[in-house]
Amino acid sequence: MVDYTIIDESSINPVVSIAMLTYNHQDYIGEAIESVLMQQTSYSYKIIIAEDYSTDKTREIILEYQRKNPAKIKLILQDVNVGASKNNVTLLSNLEGKYIAALEGDDYWTDPLKLQKQVDFLEANPDYVLCFHPVNILKTDGSIVDDFITKVPENYETIETLARFRNYIHTPTVVFRNIMKEFPFEFQLSPFGDYFLYMMLAEHGKLKCLQDKMAIYRYNVGVVSRMSGMDIANNNLKMYSCLISYFKNESIKRILFDKQINVVTSNYSLAILDYEKKFKSEHNIIFGFITILKLLKKPKKLWLTIKLKFSKLM
Repeated sequence: MVDYTIIDESSINPVVSIAMLTYNHQDYIGEAIESVLMQQTSYSYKIIIAEDYSTDKTREIILEYQRKNPAKIKLILQDVNVGASKNNVTLLSNLEGKYIAALEGDDYWTDPLKLQKQVDFLEANPDYVLCFHPVNILKTDGSIVDDFITKVPENYETIETLARFRNYIHTPTVVFRNIMKEFPFEFQLSPFGDYFLYMMLAEHGKLKCLQDKMAIYRYNVGVVSRMSGMDIANNNLKMYSCLISYFKNESIKRILFDKQINVVTSNYSLAILDYEKKFKSEHNIIFGFITILKLLKKPKKLWLTIKLKFSKLM
């Protein structure tokens, strides 16, 4: 059942589609779109935005951009909030062209030649399926710093390394070949779709990290940044379960299984710490309540206790 509306006034078949997920990005979406519109390319491109029924003015903003740029912007408007995973599958199922570039609505590009450089590389190197590049991080205080979140490992080009070191690729840096025509149920169930997608792509070729920094990643803005440690661990467990179900290659499954075991161990440790924290908190409350009851039986002692507390505050 289709639960979205498509607005597409262009008949252009682009060489590159820019896949943009957005939800409640009213403060950022304009900068993201502008950073795509500034791209200087020798080929056609189209921005395809999947908007997940935002509660702020995100939809109004992208509708206005589409009205001003009908030949370059295609909108997918969800009729209800479907969540990031389903919105992502909807977006990926409506992409056109030979190549796909990824940019979420809260990040932006900084180099007007970014698309040209990455497509040129993929055109010249058919054994590579995806290329990415370093980013700068925009912190919440407004400062822009070097990437302190990810580190690209040695021998990063292979699926084995990607499986072992997990995701070292920032979403706004990615351009890949548009070869994924079907998305398995495991992908649709995975809470982290970007890494799952890169793993699927890596079955078909190598990964390349270019050297130029050409994008800004906003730190502590996305959904993951608002998750607790327990939530992240649970979502990682779900993701690895989905990946293990999807992959048939035994060596890759073994790597993923080892990662899953590590997540289970970490999850257990987090659960113990959480329990101990809650137990200590509840114990302190109960102990304090009992102490007050005892003091109420001895008014003079209660008054002296209160007097002592206030004297320490003075």
